[in-house]
Parts: sequence; C-alpha cells; structure tokens
Amino acid sequence: MQVYGGVLTTSADVCGSGLNSAQTSDCQCVIRSDGLCVRWSGHQAYLWEYSRPGDLVVYDFQMGRAREGPANFLEGFEGRLQSDGYAAYGKIGGPGLLYFGCWAHVRRKFFEASQQDPRNARSVSVVVAIGKLYEVERQAREGQLTFREREELRLRECPALLAVVKALVLESAAVALPKSGLGKACTYALKQWERLESSAGGGHGMVEIDNNWAENAMRPIALGRKNWMQIGSEKAGPKIAAILSVLETCKRLGVNGREYLLEVLPQLSYRATRPEVQGLIPLEELTPAAWQQARAKAEEIPA
Repeated sequence: MQVYGGVLTTSADVCGSGLNSAQTSDCQCVIRSDGLCVRWSGHQAYLWEYSRPGDLVVYDFQMGRAREGPANFLEGFEGRLQSDGYAAYGKIGGPGLLYFGCWAHVRRKFFEASQQDPRNARSVSVVVAIGKLYEVERQAREGQLTFREREELRLRECPALLAVVKALVLESAAVALPKSGLGKACTYALKQWERLESSAGGGHGMVEIDNNWAENAMRPIALGRKNWMQIGSEKAGPKIAAILSVLETCKRLGVNGREYLLEVLPQLSYRATRPEVQGLIPLEELTPAAWQQARAKAEEIPA
C-alpha cells in the first residue's frame, strides 16, 4: 500500500493540477467540495474532496479542518465553487471565484427539525417547498436538457418557488427558538441564501442544485471509517488520499480501475526510478482521463 500510494501520488497530483488549471482558464468549470474526519491511533485528520461532476476527483489529506487546507488547494481558483456553509470556504480562491450553496444541506436541516418536533408543521412546509425546486431539477434531468436549457427552465420556474421558500423560512425564524432545530435550520438557510439562490435560480445552468456528487464520493470513506484506524502515521495520509483520488476518478469516468492500474502502475514506477526517462513518459498521459482517451483512440484504429 505504501509503495502504490507513493507512486500514485504523482498521478493524483496531476489530476489536482488539472482540476485547478481548468478552472482558471475556463470560467465554466465547477468544483464541489466536502470534508470528512478520519481518526487513527488517537489522532484526528481530515480528507477534503474536490471534484467536477462526472470528472476528476481529488482527495486532499489535512491534519486540521482550518481554512488553510481549502485555501492552499484552491489558491487562484476563479471558477465556480459549490459547498455547504462551512466557514472555511469563505474568502479563499481568486477574486473571480463564484460561490454556490447546497440545497441538500438545507433540506436535511429542516427535515431533522421536523423529526425533532413532529407537531410543528413549519419544518415540513419548508421541506415540501424545497421539494418543488427539486421537481424542476427532475424535469431537466428527465428531459435531458442542456446546461443552457436548464438555465432557461430555472429562470422561468424557480424565482416564484424561491420566494415561497424564503417567505416560509422568514416566518419560521420569527417564531422559532434560536437554539431549536427549526431555529438553527432557519439561521443556516438565511445566512446561505444568496448562494442558495444562485444554485437554484441564478442563471447558472451548469451548476447543480446541491453538491451531492461530492458527498457521494465521501460515502465509501465514511462507511469504511474504522479501516482508517490502520493508517499508521501522518505521512501515510497523502498516499491514502492519492489512491482514493485515482480510484474514485476511475469510477466517475467509467474506467476499469483494475485494468488502468495494471497498465499504468509499472510505467509510473519505472518513471519514478529512472529520471532519464521522465520526459519520455509525461505524467499527463498517465491519468485515468488520458488513459481512457488513448484506449478509445486505439480502438478506433482498424486492425
């Protein structure tokens, strides 16, 4: 594991640089981010996930949850960043960075509030109203709309729906106890409102309504949380993150991870031990995306 992790770190680094370079040269790029706590041998650390929907996934290992981790990774980022309301994402990236909120986090908070106090119908009314925003997303998905068409659909349907949601949240905030589940949900939603409005109806058709892509990429790690007790040392963290980055990227791209590793690992290892051949085997050609493209081109060539 340690050897493979060290070798794959180079491939993961290239994926990370690709994620960052695309965002500054292409303003249409969207990055979603999420974080997860892992523990081992009495220590605590975090894996941050950065990704584009259906594309690159990069996990970044950090010993803390402070702003420094996302700030370093997203330095100079001027694309679109979608995340939850965690404060560490504030004031990072380049001056052109655009923030977008996650409606799944908001809906979850109101749903949990309804579970805590089933007799209070206000939480349920907000969940139902948010559900109508997701109905618009369902229409776009089932209609296989382009980004531009989804943008037009949202601009047509969502302003009125957003107005209803905000009115319900404001009404609930006026009567809910600040420390109650409903009160906390209202505070969260109102603090995030500008970013939430941008996600659902702000004229950005390529931005999803939530960052569930990122959350789904973190789920296997959460399910296997006990396995991370065996990481052993802080130095192993980045190697684990590299392995996860490559495998999750393969999963997103529909690449057979086993086939990819069987072909690429020997090349990465050879490249790492023979500096004189590094220029002959560019790392950019050994990423899952590049490998997939090369495979596709090879299959097009008649025998």
